[in-house]
Amino acid sequence: MSDRKYFGTDGIRGRVGVFPVTPDFAVKLGWAAGRVLAERGTRRVLVGKDTRVSGYMLESALEAGLSAAGVDVQFLGPMPTPAIAYLTKTFRTAAGIVISASHNPYEDNGIKFFSTNGFKLPDSVELQIEKMLDEPLTCVSSQELGRASRVSDAAGRYIEFCKGAFPSDLSLNGLHIVVDCANGATYHIAPSVLRELGARVTEIGTNPDGMNINKDCGATHLKALQEKVVKEKADIGVALDGDGDRIMMVSHSGRVIDGDDILFILASTAQKLGQLRGGVVGTLMTNYALEQAFEMRGIPFQRAKVGDRYVIEKLVELDWQLGGENSGHLINRDFHTTGDGILGALQVLAAMQRDGKSLEALCGEFRKFPQVMINVRLESDADPLQMSNVQSAVSEVEKALAGDGRVLLRKSGTEPLIRVMVEGKDEKRVRAFAQQIAAEVEAASN
Repeated sequence: MSDRKYFGTDGIRGRVGVFPVTPDFAVKLGWAAGRVLAERGTRRVLVGKDTRVSGYMLESALEAGLSAAGVDVQFLGPMPTPAIAYLTKTFRTAAGIVISASHNPYEDNGIKFFSTNGFKLPDSVELQIEKMLDEPLTCVSSQELGRASRVSDAAGRYIEFCKGAFPSDLSLNGLHIVVDCANGATYHIAPSVLRELGARVTEIGTNPDGMNINKDCGATHLKALQEKVVKEKADIGVALDGDGDRIMMVSHSGRVIDGDDILFILASTAQKLGQLRGGVVGTLMTNYALEQAFEMRGIPFQRAKVGDRYVIEKLVELDWQLGGENSGHLINRDFHTTGDGILGALQVLAAMQRDGKSLEALCGEFRKFPQVMINVRLESDADPLQMSNVQSAVSEVEKALAGDGRVLLRKSGTEPLIRVMVEGKDEKRVRAFAQQIAAEVEAASN
């Protein structure tokens, strides 16, 4: 990862108009990617986007660069990230390009790639593209220029794929669902999937204007969904983020059901049905209570680094099927190669319908431990994680928690911060412990 100049863990992302999210860089990126990808398969790529107004600009710039490299472009229009991964695989194209900044505000945007098998582009290929970006831009001859076309039935194809992942012996008849699409890429897909499976659907966040994506709605802002579910007396609320690869849910009473809760439901259901292959992969941020719940049920559990990319890598390595993050990225390899909010919702809804239980009842006695996070800004080049006073403070707190909690210190990948996280059964104690460790980190960083 340290060799990368442009690619982060989820492609290239930043403020629109600020390098590298600029039209000139997007042209060069399209050309560089086209040059590298053309050598790896068909000279065709798919390009999809979320609903940000800047998507038009970046789409056109990428098209120019790809065409100059001799690669054909097929435009999908606004489509969820997991839909682009699926269509890349079914169309057998050299790659799928997603123009999205996921849950970020509309002022941001990004570009990420899927390989022909529907997985994130391998590190080695991203590094090849970065190397090509340092070369002068050239253009193939006129007869070799790439052509552009539009895939008119992309949404319909993906709606059918999602419905096909729902058990054929079940329906959503009798369920009233409020779905919040974050004014993002699922606005024209998620409501249709749920309605066609029989649900009564109330929509919010389905009127994108290019600038309201994720604004006070969607998986990162649940208040509007909670209020709507309670007001409408709905059975459940489903919240997706701007690009549709993560999900949060709300019960009939307005209780938030996050990625850890959903992972508990999916793993417990799969185990009960004899369908759980291996164990479950979480991340460093997965709640300790979930790890304990899995241990009690005899479900193996492993942690990966934070980021759905790393969860998927660990799942492939272990040949397990189910993993996810508390932020709502959920991966079930039986259905898809990447995190998919709509498919995650359908799996939970299938469990509700099969058991005749509410969302809260599916969670049973499972309750997450209070988790306190404090960000400490680094004021020097010193590494507090190596300081004896910090290590002593961590050891002291771990001893006090006595196996009923967890301490995690990690450096931010984007800012000069140390993130101090403590979780345990008693929120008051946990907060005091977090403040105790944060004070030592702050002292060590000055």
